[in-house]
Amino acid sequence: MSEKKKFTIEYEIKSSPRILFSFLSEPNGLAQWFADDVNIKDQVYTFTWDGDAQKAKLLTVKENKLVRFKWVDDDPQFYFEMEILQDELTNDVALSVTDFATEDAIAERKLIWDNQIEYLISVLGA
Repeated sequence: MSEKKKFTIEYEIKSSPRILFSFLSEPNGLAQWFADDVNIKDQVYTFTWDGDAQKAKLLTVKENKLVRFKWVDDDPQFYFEMEILQDELTNDVALSVTDFATEDAIAERKLIWDNQIEYLISVLGA
């Protein structure tokens, strides 16, 4: 089995950090762009795509700044994180996504994130 590698992608998003954060952290917001359905119980989010459910534990949350999840069936050192970055001078907002994938799957995983974030931007009307 190939070793997973960490990768980070950054997207410019024309939204306030507060509004964007609700789409990253709340089941309602996540269900609008990330998964078909999202439920939460005891800090464990259940993401459903095409009837297939996957569970992720919310590891870290920083209000209007960052969420970090860990898939419950993955190794402890792997996670995915969405961090809101705001330029102090211009107030431009960006979303930084950190994830892990095997070397041969990184390009495909980045494409999936590109598509998901593109959809998020359309949902935000940004």
